[in-house]
Amino acid sequence: MADVSIIGAGSWGTALAVLLNRNGHNVTLWSYRADQVEELKKTHMNESKLPGVILPDGLNYTSDIKEAAEGKDLIVFAVPSKASRSTAEKFAPFIKDQKVLTVTKGIEEKTLMFQTEILEDVFGDSATVGILSGPSHAEEVVLAMPTLVVIGSKSRDLCVFAQELFMNDSFRVYISSDVKGIETGGSLKNVIALAAGMSDGLGFGDNAKAALITRGIKEISNLAIKMGGKPETLSGLSGIGDLIVTCQSRHSRNRLAGVYIGQGMKAKEAMDRVSMIVEGVYSAKAAKALGEKCGVELPIINEVNRVLFEDADPRESVLSLMTRQKKSESTSMEWS
Repeated sequence: MADVSIIGAGSWGTALAVLLNRNGHNVTLWSYRADQVEELKKTHMNESKLPGVILPDGLNYTSDIKEAAEGKDLIVFAVPSKASRSTAEKFAPFIKDQKVLTVTKGIEEKTLMFQTEILEDVFGDSATVGILSGPSHAEEVVLAMPTLVVIGSKSRDLCVFAQELFMNDSFRVYISSDVKGIETGGSLKNVIALAAGMSDGLGFGDNAKAALITRGIKEISNLAIKMGGKPETLSGLSGIGDLIVTCQSRHSRNRLAGVYIGQGMKAKEAMDRVSMIVEGVYSAKAAKALGEKCGVELPIINEVNRVLFEDADPRESVLSLMTRQKKSESTSMEWS
């Protein structure tokens, strides 16, 4: 039995706490809100995040940082991407040669760092860092529906350790050394999912959705490979797998926000309507900046940025994508 802390009591953090508890581990769920901790202790429910789900009696809850950090075998960061650095800085004094896993997907706009890079920057040599990613909605994981994910790290020992902790007969875990590929896929798929939602909101059909998913993974792969990621990763769980589920699922907050924008709402109004963190909005500018920095063309991601931050009409963005310069689908298969 391992002693594990989950940092962040949102839907994903709570679902993983339940999963690890089922696996027989001693789990502490941390929230920065003392009132939320008291509510969790009292009701054994996280009604606003996972309605109707009864949390197991064996879970521990705290808002005390020292209690959540010291002596843990594994610390899992499940906070929104925009809060990753500030939360890590609060925990840093209590992290001592520990294993840390982030389950957050996103890019820091100011630094263009991915989540593992933020944690490594803050913790330095005090932590061994990895990431868990893949097509895994909290609403299904908490109900023990079949789910497959991948854990990536520079440290194989961390991957194997975390694989052993998380894996069970409904939650299958693969491991990988390709952290850059995993994080690029996990972060950029949220931006593409906004576009997929906009397509739905505009009333377009399956043809448009399939095109967005297919050309979207092409953009994501081109950027990931340019930064050192592996093609196999982008054709795997944290690439095309995560993109499909985020573009298609009724649970996807990024797709839902896109639907509202396609129906005429502004980005802020759509985010308020979803009433949960829409990571794609926070990663869109950074994704565009990474493309420019690496010299990689990202037409869909650029159009999403125009809609989100320049008040472009989604229909005009579709027309812009459809009337781009004629080209071959793949430059690696030209005529001799």
